[in-house]
Amino acid sequence: MTSYHKPDEKTLQGLKDIANKLRIHSIKATCASNSGHPTSCCSAAELMSVLFFNTMRYKADDPRNQCNDRFVLSKGHAAPILYAAWAEAGFVKESDLLNLRKIDCELEGHPTPKLEFVDVATGSLGQGLGAACGMAYTGKHFDKSSYRVYCMMGDGECSEGSVWEAMAFASYYQLDNLVAIMDVNRLGQSEAAPLKHDMETYRKRCEGFGWNTYVVDGHDVEELCKAFWQAKQVKGKPTCIVAKTFKGKGLKNIEDLDNWHGKPIPKDRVGDVLKDLQAQIQVPNKSLSPEMPEDDTAPADLSPITLSSPPAYKIGDKMATRRAYGVALAKLGQSSKRVVALDGDTKNSTFSETFKKAFPERYIECFIAEQNMVGVAIGCATRDRTVSFASTFAAFFSRAYDQIRMGAISQSNVNLVGSHCGVSIGEDGPSQMALEDLAMFRAIPTCTVFYPSEAVSAERAIELAANTKGICFIRTSRPETAVLYSPDEKFEVGVAKVVRQSDKDHVTVVGAGITLHEALAAADMLASEGKNIRVIDPFTIKPLDASTILASARATGGKIITVEDHYKEGGLGEAVLSAVGEEPGIVVTRLAVSGVPRSGKPQELLDMFGISAKHIADAVCSLTTRLSL
Repeated sequence: MTSYHKPDEKTLQGLKDIANKLRIHSIKATCASNSGHPTSCCSAAELMSVLFFNTMRYKADDPRNQCNDRFVLSKGHAAPILYAAWAEAGFVKESDLLNLRKIDCELEGHPTPKLEFVDVATGSLGQGLGAACGMAYTGKHFDKSSYRVYCMMGDGECSEGSVWEAMAFASYYQLDNLVAIMDVNRLGQSEAAPLKHDMETYRKRCEGFGWNTYVVDGHDVEELCKAFWQAKQVKGKPTCIVAKTFKGKGLKNIEDLDNWHGKPIPKDRVGDVLKDLQAQIQVPNKSLSPEMPEDDTAPADLSPITLSSPPAYKIGDKMATRRAYGVALAKLGQSSKRVVALDGDTKNSTFSETFKKAFPERYIECFIAEQNMVGVAIGCATRDRTVSFASTFAAFFSRAYDQIRMGAISQSNVNLVGSHCGVSIGEDGPSQMALEDLAMFRAIPTCTVFYPSEAVSAERAIELAANTKGICFIRTSRPETAVLYSPDEKFEVGVAKVVRQSDKDHVTVVGAGITLHEALAAADMLASEGKNIRVIDPFTIKPLDASTILASARATGGKIITVEDHYKEGGLGEAVLSAVGEEPGIVVTRLAVSGVPRSGKPQELLDMFGISAKHIADAVCSLTTRLSL
């Protein structure tokens, strides 16, 4: 067995010196911006020094190299010390540190992937470890490479449940290439963290979650060097370094005192503080260089991903879009080894199990922990290592909304598939019915929202999502619906389909998912009475094909009816209103679910909430009668 060799005294002193340089950089940067969190940086100084200049293997001039060890700063408010570490490594100009938080500088208040050395945005606490789990899982099981993943957390954020979801995940999957570092500096934002410096309870909690755990003095570089070395020797378990530190370490009359969170050092005190720190640096110009990584990870294959075969349905066949999702995903998996699937113990309902049966080695069961599932998916997708699809009931993505919005800030390319939308799921009742999801995802700035209405468009939506940058949400339905399109029908993001039209249409009806089929049934009912309507399938709710909807509205006397299996707020109707709101002579009538629904048969619920074919036909008659008066 390999034995530990203590670093020589020059190296240890060099690490101590770098730690104080990191403190100085952090203080200068936060003073220049007159904002920031220097005391949170100072508690982590030795941890960062040992990590970046003794433990991690990376190419300092190529931070996003696929072979590099990964680092996630979950306590994102300590961003200045991360920037300082990369300045000491030679990638960031030291002078740029003084532009911290300025409008024209990418060294923002919390890290974002605008910077090449940042994989995921942090700052909303409790999320870094989930993303790190995704990176570590990818390294161990998909890339099968030697790179390791390090995630630094604050003790305050360990009150977040998402941290412990990630702890359970990492232990279950034996991610021995993952090291979590808890910077236990005792003080939170407004008061002390719950456990303060009760290091034994931290140890027991981490060990209880199945982690190899070391409790260390977070300001002792020799002890840290040994702990990180030991972590590399452990097989079959992730490691947690629980480091006892002091907030504001090294800052006279500030260290370990309340009420210094998020405050730069006052101008009348900063000179003395910097002088004290500078005096502790023994070899100012000695530099330590990181060890190079092993060259054992191939560059990502960024070629387009296509279905291995076209949709195999005939017009009129019945197939649920949730089932078509599973079929399409398995086809993508056959075309590209980068495609991976995740689920939260709903795979036999979302039909991600179809992918699992075909490619079990590329499927991740995340169990009932949706926040962590989204975080893991985001981590898997970093550096373009995978094209990840994560699925569950659409309603349960609301649990992970903070992870989703942070995924947008992270510039993540991740695909989220939500089944069981709307009252059309039937007897399961309102807790299982996604009725807010379109509003949620439409509000995400990088998000493309697909809403396929039948199997062919569902397969094409999955194919398009795999090749679309940003977050993609695909809303799938539980009921079986009739296939409307031929297998060779072309679909594009932001391009709607006019599925029923004539030269004598009175009203344009826009429906999606189950309500598109109700609109077509209404069209048949009305046609028997001599009234024609135009029916549009938007395919994507964001971006919405405003030009097609407007052209149809003008051809039908300016009359539009939207019908959706979703609450009125934020859904399809509001998307259409936003698209046509400034156009003169356009009237939009919205049919949507009003109020909290209940259990019942799908058709009963569609009728109860006024979004069935009969109610659409009634709305058409009412609208045409009213406007003709």
